[in-house]
Amino acid sequence: MTGDLPAPAAMDATVPPPVPVGAAAVFGSALPAAVAFAGILATRGVRQGLIGPREVPILWDRHLLNCAVVAELVGPQCRTLIDIGSGAGLPGLVLAMVLPDIAVTLLEPMERRCRFLTGCVTELDLANVTVLRGRAEEAAVRSVVRADVATARAVAPLPRLAELAAGLVRPGGMVLAIKGRTAMEELTDAGPVLRRIGARSAEVVHAGQGKVDPATTVVRFFARTGRA
Repeated sequence: MTGDLPAPAAMDATVPPPVPVGAAAVFGSALPAAVAFAGILATRGVRQGLIGPREVPILWDRHLLNCAVVAELVGPQCRTLIDIGSGAGLPGLVLAMVLPDIAVTLLEPMERRCRFLTGCVTELDLANVTVLRGRAEEAAVRSVVRADVATARAVAPLPRLAELAAGLVRPGGMVLAIKGRTAMEELTDAGPVLRRIGARSAEVVHAGQGKVDPATTVVRFFARTGRA
């Protein structure tokens, strides 16, 4: 009976999408790791509820490439990066692939997601990645991490995220929040919080122009350089 057959999306979820032509230019030597990660997300990622089955056909455009181009915003002086609420490893694991000389910490509060991330780190042989279970608020209070860069994607509205991220970067450190079409609106809403925490140079920037379409929209700001 047709009622016993899996839905088309469920069947497609076990088949990684084809690698787009532009992926090699974005990932470079990290492309094999990206291809392997796409396979993990399309299978275990879906089964464990980390991404939805409808996301599989757009894994490259919406997720992998979208995250990878953010690397161009990370300057050569940056040596450490913390990814807040890593979830399925987007953008943290992807950035670790394309920035192998940067020590990346994946901060994630849920144990099952941490297990998934740890498995990915091992399978993809990413020696520059540490998985840390915890909430951003707790990590900031305990000063567990003070990174050069903090990244986040689909974690919280910008007013809340700004406070969380500011506590996880060093003085003058950079925060990169991947956002969508409402980025400018969120930046406006976050104005009072950004001023209160002493954030500098807050703006909406676009990464990957000419490489991905559409370019990735990012809210970027810098933490205060010292105590007020």
